[in-house]
Amino acid sequence: MLKFIFSLSLVCVSLLGNAQTKDTTKVLYPERYGLRLGIDLHKIARTFYEKDYRGLEVVGDYRLTKKFYVAGEIGNEDKTIDDDRLNFTTKGTYFKVGFDYNSFENWLDMENMIYVGMRYGVSSFSHTLNTYKIYDPTNYYGETIITSGAKFDNLNASWVEVIGGIKAELFNNLYLGFSVRLNYLVSNKKPADFDNLFIPGYNRTYDGKFGAGFNYTLSYFIPIYKKKKEIEPTKK
Repeated sequence: MLKFIFSLSLVCVSLLGNAQTKDTTKVLYPERYGLRLGIDLHKIARTFYEKDYRGLEVVGDYRLTKKFYVAGEIGNEDKTIDDDRLNFTTKGTYFKVGFDYNSFENWLDMENMIYVGMRYGVSSFSHTLNTYKIYDPTNYYGETIITSGAKFDNLNASWVEVIGGIKAELFNNLYLGFSVRLNYLVSNKKPADFDNLFIPGYNRTYDGKFGAGFNYTLSYFIPIYKKKKEIEPTKK
C-alpha cells in the first residue's frame, strides 16, 4: 500500500512538472526585416489634374529593430503659382531622412504600422518671376501687369518635420500609407528683392517658419532576412 502511494505521488509530481513546462514554453515565429520602397500617389495625381504642377516623390524605409525604421523621401517639384500680386514658377529637388517608430502591436506575422517619426529635409531650387502687378490709384485702367522673366538660382532651404501616419498591407508585401507632416524651417536662403514663397518638398511658406503637408503612398516590401520573435502562450 505504501509502495502504491509513493508511486502515485511520483506520477503526480511528474505530470505537474510537465504542465508547468508547457505553460512557460515560448512560441517562436519569424519577423521579417527588409526594405520598403514606394511612391507618393498624391503628387502623381496632382501632375494630371493640376496644369501648373509636376512632381514625383519616392519613399522608402528600412526596418532596424522591432519598432524603429530608418526612413526617407526624395523627389522633385515644378509648380507655378498665380497669386493676387504675382505669378512665379519654382523648380527644384529635395530629400528627407529620419526615422519612424511603430506604436502598433501586430498580431503574429502582420506588419502594419501606426507610427510617429521625424525627418530632416534639404531642398535646392530656383524661381522664375513670370509677371507681377503694380497698383496705381491714378491709373484709370486699373492695375498694371509687368512681364518680368527674372530668374533667381542657387537657392536652398532646410527644415525639420514631425510626422504621424499609418501603413496597411493591402496584399502580400503591398502597402498603402498616409502621413501628415508639420514642418519648421531651419534655414532659408532667399534671393534679393524676392522671397521663397514656395519650397519644393516643404510646401508654401506664407505662415512664416511653420508649414504642413501630407502624402499618400503605395509601397512594396522587399524582405531581406528574418528574426525569430518570442511570445508567451496563454496559460491554461
